[in-house]
Amino acid sequence: MTQLVRLFLAVFIAAFGLMYWTSYLNSSHGYSGSDTLTIYNWGDYIDPELIAEFEKETGLKIIYQTFDSNEAMMTKIEQGGTTFDVAIPSEYAISKMKEENLLLPIDHAKIPNLTNIDSRFMDLSFDPGNQYSIPYFWGTVGIIYNTEMLDGKTFTSWNDLWSEDLRNQILLVDGAREVIGFGLNSLNYSLNDTNEEHLQEAKRKLGTLTPNVKAIVGDEIKMLLAGEEAAVGVVWSGDASEIMDQNDKLDYVIPEEGSNLWFDNMVIPKTARNLEGAHKFINFMLDPEVAARNTEYVGYSTPNAEALKLLPEDISGDERFYPDPELTDKLEVYKNLGKKMLSHYNELFLEFKMHRK
Repeated sequence: MTQLVRLFLAVFIAAFGLMYWTSYLNSSHGYSGSDTLTIYNWGDYIDPELIAEFEKETGLKIIYQTFDSNEAMMTKIEQGGTTFDVAIPSEYAISKMKEENLLLPIDHAKIPNLTNIDSRFMDLSFDPGNQYSIPYFWGTVGIIYNTEMLDGKTFTSWNDLWSEDLRNQILLVDGAREVIGFGLNSLNYSLNDTNEEHLQEAKRKLGTLTPNVKAIVGDEIKMLLAGEEAAVGVVWSGDASEIMDQNDKLDYVIPEEGSNLWFDNMVIPKTARNLEGAHKFINFMLDPEVAARNTEYVGYSTPNAEALKLLPEDISGDERFYPDPELTDKLEVYKNLGKKMLSHYNELFLEFKMHRK
């Protein structure tokens, strides 16, 4: 056997072995095959007991991975190196993912529990006809504040954050759309504004807020506010609910100028390998009892009308987290502003963070 043939055989055997080993790893880690299902979700955004129950009911093994931003999630799916069967992005991300052909259509015939969803949360502008996404949770962005630490002070407006007596007392979520958004809202501009003069005006105004800002943080904002490390926070409504469960001195308000009304929906990324399992999982999460339990665990507002009937009155009747439609109709959903404008928002936010240092 010539040296060239031996070299060829060695390369062939090595390549075959690598391909086999990669296939084995993917299968054993849930990245392929009909016996596994890979879910890509925000951190602490599902009751773990429900995952175990789904596995027992279906015989599928769930591989659960998390992300901390829509942008990180989209980048990973776009790269295509990992199989995800179900992901849970926000509305503007869904719009962008549709544009970039990152999603597969959903077969409504395989999701009979879809009839449980309140019609108010169906057929929205970011996904007409819900061809690519199914409602999971919804909520708002607002102000949470500790009435005792503030001697009974209350909030009604974004502009209340600029009060001189709040020096070093405010925590902000680490989100460009949220922070630039409330800066725009405080000036009575849309949180989807793309007018450069308005954006610069909002940035300048946010710059004057820095003496009051103690920190810009991620998930730890819940622990810090509950532990009274700061008196005020700009947070998502579900986080506010969780914080208030831990500390009853806190209250939450949606400012009068308006705010963000957001939606997180379940989608099937183009990387999916287990379409049947993906539809089963989505349908399972829409079961009223399952959705109600998940809502109590997560703390965000459910779009599931039948699940809402199963929740305690102190949850379903709390207008801070289930506001009247007259209010929600005045709130704004984040629009897909396009890659260039989204980058600009991120730049403005980064400049704001650097300025406060």
